[in-house]
Amino acid sequence: MRKIRISAVSYTNTKPFLYGLQRSAIMDRIDLSLDMPSDCAQKLIDDEADIGLIPVAATLSLPQWEIVSAYCIGAVGPVNSVFIFSNCDIREATRVQLDPQSRSSNNLAKVLLKNYWKVTPELMIDAADYAAPTDERTAFVQIGDRTFGKTDKYPFVYDLAEEWQKFTGLPMVFAAWIANKPIPDDFMEEFDKALKYGLDHRKELLQELPKRIDFDLEDYLMHRLDFDLTEDKKKALHLFLDYIKAL
Repeated sequence: MRKIRISAVSYTNTKPFLYGLQRSAIMDRIDLSLDMPSDCAQKLIDDEADIGLIPVAATLSLPQWEIVSAYCIGAVGPVNSVFIFSNCDIREATRVQLDPQSRSSNNLAKVLLKNYWKVTPELMIDAADYAAPTDERTAFVQIGDRTFGKTDKYPFVYDLAEEWQKFTGLPMVFAAWIANKPIPDDFMEEFDKALKYGLDHRKELLQELPKRIDFDLEDYLMHRLDFDLTEDKKKALHLFLDYIKAL
């Protein structure tokens, strides 16, 4: 029987899921690849994967998609790994550099800029000086492990999950387990059991991760990230997609 192809992001926020998968017999049934978020989404779009932990904005590029797991990468309040960093108030920024590794977070920034902060800075893709702008009025979006330890380096720091909640009153879903074709129910039951195992053993996982003096990994994995795909998160996911369509 052909293995089910799984693509997952390779950031720290996914390590609980990977911890569970790699300690489950389901590894014999899957072909697992670890990718950047944008590549993970592209694999699903190109049918090089059957299931992907993909940025939710990428679902808009899929002709067919379905949420197949009870788990996600989400946050209720600040997530502490998805930011706009700036040397000026975001309402005074004339340019915003987008993150080349992200889809959902770039779109989240666009949604908030337009609808919450009500500003229209120039949006820059693949900026030559990305993440190190010399212009005082150029901000940048950045996600994932590259943001660890950076929050005290800029005078204006915007946690986009927190700003989304201020704007909508809802939690945020950054990535969900999405399939581009029907997946057998028995497989997904075993898959979710493996994911839950990883979430239930985050304390053990933390013992294996390299220690950082500039970032609280325990707080991040145990409290900042919220992995259950609740009804409120599903509502937020579809509202986010509606805002993206209206950009």
